[in-house]
Amino acid sequence: MSAFKRKRGGQAPVNKKAKKGKFVVDKAEAPLEAEQEKKNEVTIPPPVSLGKWTNKERVLIFSSRGINFRTRHLMQDLRTLMPHSKADTKMDRKDKLFIVNEVCEIKNCNKCLFFEAKKKQDLYMWISNSPHGPSAKFLVQNIHTLAELKMTGNCLKGSRPLLSFDPVSISVMGICVTYYVLRFQTFSTPRYHPKSQPFVDHVFTFTIADNRIWFRNYQIIEEDASLVEIGPRLVLNLIKIFQGSFGGPTLFENSDFKSPNMHRREIRLAAAARVREKQMVKEMQKTKRTEAKQEVAKDVTADVFLTPAEEKAVHIQTEAPAPKVMKKNKHKAFKRQRMARR
Repeated sequence: MSAFKRKRGGQAPVNKKAKKGKFVVDKAEAPLEAEQEKKNEVTIPPPVSLGKWTNKERVLIFSSRGINFRTRHLMQDLRTLMPHSKADTKMDRKDKLFIVNEVCEIKNCNKCLFFEAKKKQDLYMWISNSPHGPSAKFLVQNIHTLAELKMTGNCLKGSRPLLSFDPVSISVMGICVTYYVLRFQTFSTPRYHPKSQPFVDHVFTFTIADNRIWFRNYQIIEEDASLVEIGPRLVLNLIKIFQGSFGGPTLFENSDFKSPNMHRREIRLAAAARVREKQMVKEMQKTKRTEAKQEVAKDVTADVFLTPAEEKAVHIQTEAPAPKVMKKNKHKAFKRQRMARR
């Protein structure tokens, strides 16, 4: 059977018939070929996707140098969940952020997820619409990757997700519509993408709680439409939304955001205050012990149990006292007898 070449993404007619191929069993069985022709026919179905790929959104996912293993695994999970994403090598920390726009242009990408590591302990994420903007900067916290969670949920690789946003986020955080458009265009898989599957079996949720954005990925079960978590997990703390790509005028600034350096400084000050309090308690106890050892010249409680009484006249002896009568020793005779016996 000759192979049929398909052109992906082409607009196919709706009433396109299925192609048929024939398998020849054996040349010696020529008389029976007409009878077994129908049995040996293989029907090749038409392409499932008859549409055309028009939304050419491509997302570049990469990072700067200095990230840890958890961030590297998180980027790999996002590339797996987003079939319209591309990867690139790490960028040097000394380079300016505007160079990312040039990298996106080289990679033919119009969206960017850039992870920026600082001090080998803080992770920031940029979501940008390259090259004209807008862009948003987040602080990434509480990262849990797919390999770490080992959840029971599962989804088809390359399937298109649903995007679920918290309806109260505008009133709670005051985020403008630019944030929603930017995040929707970045995380939504374009329809009829060559690497995508024509199925919707999982949902990305962006929930607002504690002035932070909680990202979760759930599987949609067909039987009862219940949700089972797949992963990964991460919490995003919005810092600013800029008009340009990786800079420009500020459209929104989160007043509740506290930088990690300030948070660590408050923790150190609180620990130092506790140490100073303990030292003050020890000094007070030492002072009390020193004061207790000092001798008191006069006891203030010495006269508590004294009762007043009448004073007696003082008697002065003018005559000498009478001599005392010496009594004889009763055992003196016995002593003489003992001496006589010797």
